[in-house]
Amino acid sequence: MTTLEPDCARCVGLCCVALPFRPSHGFAFAKDAGEPCRHLDGSYGCSIHASLREAGMGGCTAYECFGAGQHVTQVVYGGASWRGSADGGEEMFAVFAVVQRLHEMLVLLDQATSLAPGPDLARLRESVAGRTSGPPASILDTDLDELASSVGGVLREVSRSVRGDGASYAGHDLVGHDLRTHDLARADLRGAVLIAADLRDVVLDRTDLLGADLRDTDLSGADLSTALFVTQPQLNSARGSATTVLPAHLRRPVAWLVG
Repeated sequence: MTTLEPDCARCVGLCCVALPFRPSHGFAFAKDAGEPCRHLDGSYGCSIHASLREAGMGGCTAYECFGAGQHVTQVVYGGASWRGSADGGEEMFAVFAVVQRLHEMLVLLDQATSLAPGPDLARLRESVAGRTSGPPASILDTDLDELASSVGGVLREVSRSVRGDGASYAGHDLVGHDLRTHDLARADLRGAVLIAADLRDVVLDRTDLLGADLRDTDLSGADLSTALFVTQPQLNSARGSATTVLPAHLRRPVAWLVG
């Protein structure tokens, strides 16, 4: 079964080359797509991995490939590297972008299946997983918009069945809001902008967080154990603590334990 967690040791630094970034809160310098990061070493590792935040590269710690890096490297390209390739890795980087999207869909479908298993979900997951392998040209021919629409519809149905008639804040601008007095159990926070919002000690029981912007959201002491469709990149970009309760399938960001 495809692993949906990153294993950088089995990747050739794809995210450090394929992705562009600009000077911002999360990046100390600019880099174009296809340009190796200045901190990428000869063994495809990050030479400043232990001090990314201190070096102004916190954006790297928020990113998650959902295991696409090692899958593209080992499965699709049989362990080959972009270094020395005739196209400079252009095709490999494009395949990586598609597989990353597909793996994210698989992560969300697995969450949905744990909540409401059924044959339709199983068939959709099989369809999405089937697009992650095969020749690069076949992967690049994937209609991501069509698949994303199908996955989104299924996730919406599962969310409604689990949440019932909870309050809706979908798409709301809640930047910097203190939400500690709000009852967010079973609420719909899909696509809500929660940048720097205060959710300390809030119980997010069956709260739908699909696509919510959690950058710098304070989740210290919050209970997300039954939150719906929260993903690792969302946690990586948020603030939290050792007392934040997480779903079993997610990792506690290191920054929550040291700062």
